[in-house]
Amino acid sequence: MDVIGHTSPGGEPGPEQGPRKAASIRDVAQAAGVSYQTVSRVINGHPNVRNETRKRVQAAIETLGFRRNATAFALASGVTRSVTVLTSNTTLYGYATTLQGLEEAARAAGYSLGVKVLTPDDDLDRAVSSAVAGGGGLMVIGFDQLAASALSRIPADVPCAAVVEAPPHGRTPPRPAVWADDREAARAATEYLLQLGHRTVHYVAIPTSVGTRRSEGPRSQGWREALKAAGITPPKPHGGKGWGAQAGYEEGRRLAAAPDVTAILCGNDDLALGVLRALHHAGRSVPEDVSVIGFDDAPHAEFLTPALSTVRMDFQGLGRDAFGLLRSQLESGFQPLAPTFAGTDLIIRESSAGAAV
Repeated sequence: MDVIGHTSPGGEPGPEQGPRKAASIRDVAQAAGVSYQTVSRVINGHPNVRNETRKRVQAAIETLGFRRNATAFALASGVTRSVTVLTSNTTLYGYATTLQGLEEAARAAGYSLGVKVLTPDDDLDRAVSSAVAGGGGLMVIGFDQLAASALSRIPADVPCAAVVEAPPHGRTPPRPAVWADDREAARAATEYLLQLGHRTVHYVAIPTSVGTRRSEGPRSQGWREALKAAGITPPKPHGGKGWGAQAGYEEGRRLAAAPDVTAILCGNDDLALGVLRALHHAGRSVPEDVSVIGFDDAPHAEFLTPALSTVRMDFQGLGRDAFGLLRSQLESGFQPLAPTFAGTDLIIRESSAGAAV
């Protein structure tokens, strides 16, 4: 439990004073010259409060250092202000940045947030049951098959939302969810490489949550659709078994050995990092001999040599929007429809150029 201390106009409280009592909602009401019910409405974002009154209450809250007691609020309102996140990874850029967006939104709304990391050895039914027993809502970062399987096991009456891969055409996730249209983004990146004069584009895939064919996630589908639309038979995709630079390096060595490979789209920036290193070791220059485009726009992408062209994904925005879906269920019982979050941009840097003639 947090203890909020206050200082007097003369400075820090002396040793004989001890900790000061935390300000209460009634203290705030007295300081602002309003009822404690009005303070409650301001705290909970109720629209029926005059702007002048809201500002006065907020000033009193800041001056007194008031912090709402989450436990007392839950008992009084029937809302348990806690969220448990189910995810299989907390270190990969997309997962970590999505989690950051979730945490920021939860903290701003006065919710506590816990994280349950799933592993292949887990009994998923037991893991989900344990998370449900904690009360509050569940959030799933469902970028992979393990987390997607956990999402499908969450009981229908449990408030839940997810961040997922773009679902297949004509299908929707089992629970309210947000996603970026990375299928369209991969299509646009592939089209860009073709416009530069490359005869085809090779693809190094990430693992996917969709189906059993690991290479056929939405990014792979967008790449394939662009090639077919241009009348090009797609080459066999590479990878699909790992997310990191080592996996990219191994696939990059195979691609570097083929002299007709002049353009490579990678399923994330870590794979692209490994591909760039493999091309360098093989004596293939980027972008003079081979153009490379990554995915996600991780912080290191623009500092590579050459700087990496990539697709920028707003993972923090996905996390914030997903929390909004969950909050609407927890506080109003409203089950929202799943929106598509169109947060992608093709970022052109030094690693892509016209095909050598």
